[in-house]
Order: sequence, then structure tokens, then C-alpha cells
Amino acid sequence: MTSEMKTVGEVLVDLLEANGVEVVFGIPGVHTVELYRGLAASKIRHVTPRHEQGAGFMADGYARVSGKPGVALVITGPGLTNTITAMAQARQDSIPMLVISGVNRRDSLGHGRGLLHELPDQHGMMKTLALYSHTLLNPTDLPLVIERAFGVLLSGRPGPVHIEIPTDVMAVRIESREIRPAAATRPRSDSETLQQAAILCAEASRPVILCGGGALTAEEEVRQLAEQIGAPVVTTVNSRGMLAGHPLRVPASPSLRAVRALLRDADLVLALGTEMGQTDYDLYADGGFPVLRNLIRTDIDAAQLARGPQAALPILSGARTATAGMLAFLPGHTAAKDAASRADTTRKAALKELTAKMRAEVGIIDMIYKALPDCTIVGDSTQAVYAGNLYCDAPRQRSWFNSATGYGSLGYAPPAAVGAAVADRTRPVLCLVGDGGFQFSLAEIGSAADARARVIFLVWNNDGYQEIESYMVDSGITPEGVKPSAPDFLMTAKAYGVPAERLANIQDLARALADAAARPGPSLIEIHQAKTVGASA
Repeated sequence: MTSEMKTVGEVLVDLLEANGVEVVFGIPGVHTVELYRGLAASKIRHVTPRHEQGAGFMADGYARVSGKPGVALVITGPGLTNTITAMAQARQDSIPMLVISGVNRRDSLGHGRGLLHELPDQHGMMKTLALYSHTLLNPTDLPLVIERAFGVLLSGRPGPVHIEIPTDVMAVRIESREIRPAAATRPRSDSETLQQAAILCAEASRPVILCGGGALTAEEEVRQLAEQIGAPVVTTVNSRGMLAGHPLRVPASPSLRAVRALLRDADLVLALGTEMGQTDYDLYADGGFPVLRNLIRTDIDAAQLARGPQAALPILSGARTATAGMLAFLPGHTAAKDAASRADTTRKAALKELTAKMRAEVGIIDMIYKALPDCTIVGDSTQAVYAGNLYCDAPRQRSWFNSATGYGSLGYAPPAAVGAAVADRTRPVLCLVGDGGFQFSLAEIGSAADARARVIFLVWNNDGYQEIESYMVDSGITPEGVKPSAPDFLMTAKAYGVPAERLANIQDLARALADAAARPGPSLIEIHQAKTVGASA
């Protein structure tokens, strides 16, 4: 076996390449330049955001579309703390993200000598958030650390992983030997448990399947199982678009009364890859989610299975392995006859349950997909996205995702949309963002322009934080702090050389989207809730 001497930074790039990394999002600084030494000569593309939080959100959007871990490269101190919000969103939504940061030299750690970008205990801080955090004190440990990091990212419930490299370690020369990618190992349930689950499914006359983001890789198996046992399939936000167009799909939130009625009537519920968290199942915190009879629950995280609701049969397994295993025990089973009717009734009731304003917003989302059926909609925490999370009949999986569930961060959509567009350059990406949230990451228009990303920034302008204003009014509180002034978004876009227009009538949306999608780079369209005719009920 031959070897050569390379710097830690150069070997890091080699290891990332070996593990399939094609893109890194980051802002170089004095504390990371040595990690960039081998980057320009590699096959890895570097995309520069305007803020390290944007680097994390870009990595998030990239991971959701590509299905591969997103990678962010940031400096020690403020670079890493700026990335923490994005890491927290990834933790809540189970998105694989590798954050590589610098840290001050080894002999300074913990001494508080006032070095540039110094934190009291950066590693200790990151251990509370990351699934795995490691300080590379021994340069020769780098291959093992990278292997473990990717092992964590690919094997269990995904989330953010962090590696920090001291500045005095980055330039150390180490042997570069044969590099191998990390192996993924996922839990697999035993045959006896899967047979028991299949028997319960076969005995049920009114089964329902719940799918979370962990079921995305099992779409075909879920379809077969749903048809085999006659079960409507309810998709949460992170799995929206699964079984698109299928008569058994229910693309509506379990927080709606109609979906809860379907679940309450079920004599068996099979939950696949969903943490069953509040923002999907009890959005309004009314405590009205029903106690599920005969709950079978699969998850790759044993700790998550131990959290509520309690399952009659918990299965530690990936969704695809579990559903395939159950199907093996169900040949010739006769499905319940009324499944499509139950699903159709639920779909219609769920849509009718929304307010007139919400239905108008869902109608605009439908207009977007009709005009651009191959687009991916990346949403922020804004009113139109809230409506879509309650009901959105997306045309395919991974075509609808946002930050309005789980951690609920603002400013997510613009950088995440850039990451999504970098992950798949064959499809246009629509960034659905409010005028308030857009100002959290407005400068990422420039990042989209630099990357020539096919992002259509669709600004939903309601003159401030209207969702919060309405909540304050409903709570008998005089609104305060909910009217931040906004720039002229068209002028801002044009300052970056990005074409932009403001719609006078919502009927112009299809034409504007087609024009934007035909361009090789980003565009901006503004809809004003009060001034654009047809934008609101």
C-alpha cells in the first residue's frame, strides 16, 4: 500500500470526496483557510452564502432534495454559532448535516486567553446539539473521525454532526493512505415481529397508515402495503407528496378534525418514520389528537419509540425494511373495500375545514404546481406555508418542505432553496417566503445569483408579521412589534441583477412563473396579500 504526505486539510477534502460529497457550503476565514488548501483541485463544488446561518440552511435544503448529507464549512466562534440555528432545524426535522468548523489552537483551549473567535468551551456547547461532536486533537485520527461522522449520519436517525479542527492541526502533514467510504448500518427488525405486525394488519378492517419523513425511501413499499391491506395513507409535512395522485393518499395534517376522525375510527394505525411531534399532530395545542387503537410504530431510533404515544407493537427498523418485511407475510390478503372512499371523504372534509383565506392560499400553491409541475417548493414560516402544511397535494415526494414545523425558524427558505437548486439543477425551485422572514436572509439573493441557481423567490407580502399580529389580537393583546418596514423587494433583486416583478392580479402568476422558470438563474415575484387581486379570499 502506497502513501503520501498531505496536510490535514488536503486529506479532509479527499475523505469528503470518498464519501460522495459533491458540494460544500461555507465562508472561508483565517481560521479555516488551511481546510481549503485542497478544495480547488478537487471535484467538490464550493458555494458561498452571505452568512453562516445560510450555509447551514443551504446544506439542509441540499440534503432534503439529494437525500445525501449536506456539508457546511465554517470558522470557529461566530461562524459556528451563526450555524447553530440551522443545525437545530436539522435536528428537529432529522436532516443529515455535517458541520466542519475550526477551533483555536490546541494549547489555548480552555485557557480563556482572549484569542480571536474564542469561546469558553466550543466542543461542550456543540455536544448539547449535535448527534456527534469531535475535536481533532490528534491529526492522524482524521480518517477514523470522518468515518464515524458519516456512520452516524447514514446509520441512525439523521441530524447534525460536528467536527472541529484546531488551527494548528489543519496544516500538519499526515500520511494519506487508501481511503474508504463509511459503511451505513441500519436497524432491522426480526422476522417474528414483522410477521406479528402483518397479522395485525390482516385482521384490521379499517387500517390507516401514517407516514413521516422517515418513510420517504419506502414509497413503493408503502403503496403496495396500503393497497394490500386497504389503508388510507396520511402524509405529514416532511413526507408530503408521497403517493401523489393515488386514491389512498390523504395529503392533510393530523391536526385537522377530519384526519383525526379517520384515525379515531381506525382499528389499526401503522406509523412509519414519524416522531409524532406537536407541530404535525397537535398544531393548535388543543389536546384533541385521539388515542390510537392498535398502534404499530416503526422508527430507526429506539429512544423515539420510547416516547409517546405508546405503541401496541413498536418496531425498531427503517420504514422500507419494515414494510417490505410485512408484505412478505401478506400474499393473497384481501384488502378492505372502502379504503379509497375513506381517503376521499377525508381529503374533501379536510380541505373544507380550512378557512376561506387558507383555501385561497392552498389554491395559489395548486396554481404553482399546475404552472410548474416539476418544481420544488421550499417554504419559510409564513401564512401561505402554514396553510399548505395543513393541506397540500404535492405532485411528488421532496417537492414540498419548509421550516414551519419542528424548530420553526425564520429566514430558512431563501438559503435552503439555493441548496435545493444546487442539489438538482434540472428542476426550478420556488422559495415561498413572507416579507418578514425574507429580511432575515435577504442577502442570499446574491448567493443565488452567484451560484446561478434556478430559484424563484416568491415573496408573500402581508406588510409585517401578520400571523403574530392576528394571534395577539385574538389573545386580547394590543399588537406591538409586528410591522417591520420592508424594502422594495423588486429594487433589491435588481440590485443583484435578478429579474423581478410585482403581480397586479393573481391570474398573472402562471405566466410570471413560466417566464422565471425559463431563465438560467434566479428571479423574484412579489404577491401582495391586499394589493394583488385574488391573492386572498
